Amino acid sequence: MTLRLATRRSPLALIQARYVQGRLAEQGIESELVLMETKGDRESGADLATMGGEGLFAVEIQYALLNGEADVAVHSAKDLPSSTPEGLALVSVPERRDAADVLVGRSLAGLGPGATVATGSPRRRALLLERRPDLRVIGLRGNMSKRLDTAGKNGVDAIVAAMAAIERLEDISLVSERLDPTWFVPQVGQGALGLEARVDDDEIREILRSINDEAAFKAVVAERAFLEELGAGCSIPAGANADVDGETLTLRGVMIAPDGSKSVRAELTGTDPHQLGSDLARLLRDDKGGGALLGWES
Repeated sequence: MTLRLATRRSPLALIQARYVQGRLAEQGIESELVLMETKGDRESGADLATMGGEGLFAVEIQYALLNGEADVAVHSAKDLPSSTPEGLALVSVPERRDAADVLVGRSLAGLGPGATVATGSPRRRALLLERRPDLRVIGLRGNMSKRLDTAGKNGVDAIVAAMAAIERLEDISLVSERLDPTWFVPQVGQGALGLEARVDDDEIREILRSINDEAAFKAVVAERAFLEELGAGCSIPAGANADVDGETLTLRGVMIAPDGSKSVRAELTGTDPHQLGSDLARLLRDDKGGGALLGWES
């Protein structure tokens, strides 16, 4: 059997897909890449928030899987829509990289008053402004190499990126500061890969389970349950990140006003990742007023 792995064409996505190929090869499974272009790739100059956010880098890959053009979908877990399409299942999360965000160009303390920081993420923007309301935060798009090249040029003092992406690109020397995830709470699924298969394909699901990291899988399930309960994607300023210790998960989350002026945070522990994620989302949105911060009706 040669598995067909559907993936985006970006340099980072190809590194991730080839990592999955390597893990499968360790199990004696051959694979080939099916290269896809997503809406997020085609409209690389548009603002992600105004495009709707959810599934921009995933939907076409999921369709290829549903249509039988591929056997496995390889995603950055943070790009997945909050709910999985009927007929597909998230089957495997290989070993997760560091979920934290980082600054490239200058550290937070090294940014002078009014310094310019670029990011395409409403969550990152709001969290930066919470700590440093004096900063000028502008948009940022393009593949990871293009974004990294932005720092220090054309008036941009720093950019925000995912530590995991820089690790995979082997550019760690570019990191000016790792932002503590206990306050700069990461995007759901950040640092993890998510492998989807068709629900009726038992053989392929069993193969993918052989490269699953159970702790990483539970963490991603809890974080995604948080996002699904909110009914939102990466286009809102909210984040959640789970730690796993044996059977116990600790999930911390944040919802924050777009301008960083107000935020609500909470942390819960439990053993059921689905329940934990849903409980934390309801706590922040309803009990602590996170929904009101985003202008949502109760």
